[in-house]
Amino acid sequence: MEKRILGLDPGLATLGFGTIICNSSQAQQQDTTVDMLDFGVISTAADAEMGQRLRTLYEDLHTLIEDLQPDLVAIEKLFFYRMGNTILVAQARGVIMLVLAQHNLPYLEFTPAQIKQALTGYGNAEKCEVQQAVARELNLDYIPRPDDAADALAVALTALFQY
Repeated sequence: MEKRILGLDPGLATLGFGTIICNSSQAQQQDTTVDMLDFGVISTAADAEMGQRLRTLYEDLHTLIEDLQPDLVAIEKLFFYRMGNTILVAQARGVIMLVLAQHNLPYLEFTPAQIKQALTGYGNAEKCEVQQAVARELNLDYIPRPDDAADALAVALTALFQY
């Protein structure tokens, strides 16, 4: 049975995405293979009007979902660090949630600590440790770039491990 999981690392300037394909035989659930299908970012111009930036996210995410046809979406939960940036990311997340609802896609949310725990076994792992775990789990000889795309793949893998 094949399952496609789309991981999203929300952001207004840069929304990271990463899609994995999981194949498992129904006879043996432990016999699961995982491959990377695609990864990258949706970017918006910093000098563009806010409405246009949100529209870009909306349209590009619709196209991405139509192209990749995910069965499940995993999203990194909002992490509060700077209030101004948190509000911008929250607006981007609103667009993401709307698009997912329009496609009737189920989703899971994970905190940064949950993602680190799932991939490294340690909730306070460094970013480079998580990125190395992504490359290892997907049998890659490189760390996906940019960081937002690697983070999105980590979110997708977390959904696989937790689901």
